[in-house]
Amino acid sequence: MTLEQLRIFIAVAEREHMTQAASALALAQSAVSHAIAAIESRYGVRLFERIGRRVALTEAGRVFLAHARSILAEVAAAEQTLGGFVAVTRGRLALHASQTVASYWLPRHLVAFRADYPGVEVRLKVGNSRDVAEAVDSGAADLGFVEDDLAHPGLVSETLARDQLVVVVAPGHPWANQAPTTTQLAEAEWVLREVGSGTRSALEQALSGRGVAAADLRVGLELPTNESVRAAVEAGLGATAISASVVAASLEAGLLAPVAFDLPPRVFRLLRRQSATPSRAAEALIATIRATIGEAPTPPPSAAGPVQGRRSGTGR
Repeated sequence: MTLEQLRIFIAVAEREHMTQAASALALAQSAVSHAIAAIESRYGVRLFERIGRRVALTEAGRVFLAHARSILAEVAAAEQTLGGFVAVTRGRLALHASQTVASYWLPRHLVAFRADYPGVEVRLKVGNSRDVAEAVDSGAADLGFVEDDLAHPGLVSETLARDQLVVVVAPGHPWANQAPTTTQLAEAEWVLREVGSGTRSALEQALSGRGVAAADLRVGLELPTNESVRAAVEAGLGATAISASVVAASLEAGLLAPVAFDLPPRVFRLLRRQSATPSRAAEALIATIRATIGEAPTPPPSAAGPVQGRRSGTGR
């Protein structure tokens, strides 16, 4: 059994879907199926039951999953231990981040890091907050960045910055620049990200405070990216909650209108495994981000987007 087979098994187990696991790992579906079949054939056990297009862990698979995650975490810790004896002149960082963080906040920090540590190879994968937490926990990611307050055993989180969510509609929508009632919030059609995204979780919590349960929301479209959500609402379908960073240009151009429904600011968080010592490269990236944020006073969150520090000097 190889480490690659373990990684493939964990990816399939977490997604309960061969095709989605293959996409996340950048592998052909046949390679994923072959890896699972090889383990099952060698040990004479079935790890998954096929249910339509999806798969579900068998009892043997559930027990094996815990061991597989533990093994990969130990391997990652061993690699980090060896890497700790080498100066940060080379190395590799596997990062996972949720969409808003990856698209609108993290890149400038990675550019600053790259300027200081050009020999470190950085690879970033994007998923929702739940996927990011699972990647860090399994050892697939050295560090994770999310915009959700996740309670995940075995992970340590650190607040890095703040982000402001806004509710928006097309200019012709009845809610444009208005305050909807609780009944209207429950009866409206929404365009939302998938379950597990930090943006959707924040909206559901806010609506719950107004007496609207998540199960009662009328979700007209569930879309996988912030950009597709924004485009659907611009086209006139329903309302959405989204980061102000994503819709700032659309609001300024009059393609979207704000709704008078206040959402509390949320935070961008760093995730790492509690049981693992960060590599020198990971420590250097964390230090770079802290320094970048700390070089400017933190203003209150606003419709302009997430609060960010500024790094002095040219090209940063």
